[in-house]
Amino acid sequence: MTLSHPDKRPSRVLPVLGLMALILVWSLDLGSIQPNRIVPGTGYGLFSAVGLSGAAVVTLFLLAVVALAILPVRRRSLMLSLGLVLALAALPLLLIRFTGLHLPADAPYARSAIGAGFWALLFLLVLMLIEVLGRRGSGRWSQLAVLGLILGAWGWLFSRPALSSLSLVREFDNRPDQFVQALWAHLGLALGAVAISFVLAFALALKMMRNERWRRPVMSLASFLQTIPSLALFGLLIAPLSALSSALPWLQELGVRGIGWAPALLALIAYSLLPMVRNTYVALTEVPGSVLEAGQGMGMNPRQLFLQVRLPLALPVIVEGVRITTIQAMGLTAVAALVGAGGFGTFIFQGLGQAAMDLVLLGALPTIALALAADAMLSALAAALQARPVPA
Repeated sequence: MTLSHPDKRPSRVLPVLGLMALILVWSLDLGSIQPNRIVPGTGYGLFSAVGLSGAAVVTLFLLAVVALAILPVRRRSLMLSLGLVLALAALPLLLIRFTGLHLPADAPYARSAIGAGFWALLFLLVLMLIEVLGRRGSGRWSQLAVLGLILGAWGWLFSRPALSSLSLVREFDNRPDQFVQALWAHLGLALGAVAISFVLAFALALKMMRNERWRRPVMSLASFLQTIPSLALFGLLIAPLSALSSALPWLQELGVRGIGWAPALLALIAYSLLPMVRNTYVALTEVPGSVLEAGQGMGMNPRQLFLQVRLPLALPVIVEGVRITTIQAMGLTAVAALVGAGGFGTFIFQGLGQAAMDLVLLGALPTIALALAADAMLSALAAALQARPVPA
């Protein structure tokens, strides 16, 4: 019995996603026009936002995706992937047309805002592209190239004067230096916590391998730290760090206080320990015994056996632990803004306090982008390590 090629089998997911996108983009507002930053705007649906031609292009494209997903067409997945990549890259053109049609020229404080229909269309197009790339069996590096192409197109389109009146762009233009500072603070906290937790996890994993009695208390402590709510852990660290900085003036010179980067970094390290320790320990201990025996038969000493056999075989699983930890740290760093640690969480909480949703998006979207970028790069690294032969 022969199985049909994945490209010849109709997809059950794509038609559903395409129809959902079609329904949502027609039923929700594509955008809105606000007289100023505070006053709620007037919403515009797809037809009223981009006119008959724009609505027809969006509708026909989604219907074409549904038809291609159902009908037995040659090179279906190639056409779908190319079409979806181009659609995602050109999606901001809808906002450019909407702004050009409806933004009043005689209102200097007026601004356009992205509506729920646009976000729904973007989300479902991304899901459709992921489904198509998965069915094509595209590698991680191909997916990274696609992501880079789409983000590059978006960066170029959003830098055009046609989108300068977009509320999200105006929020960025009002605080570019703060955005750069928040980016470096966010990356410094998240990646610093991941690096420190990796060193600690590797040392603890080696200690548990040499002495099995360490395994239960280390895993229990890491699991306990993972169960503490993030806000509670940030709050618990304020008092002891304040006392330490008061007792040791040199800590204050380093910037260690009850609030700021110090409690945020300690909390992120605590949350990063469990996935890092667990994956590192499991990866190092689950190397097949036959492989180790073969290395011993070749005359390898314990050091060579660890560096040339055990560690290379364990690296893909270790990198998977780093991937999970990095994604988690990118998200939790946003919460660290509540204790004055900076990062993109500053914009999120300022926007919530001012009822400015585009300011919230200015912090939330880069946080999501950083997590997705970390996931893509570390997944590609793990796949490359998995395919790499063990050095002789």
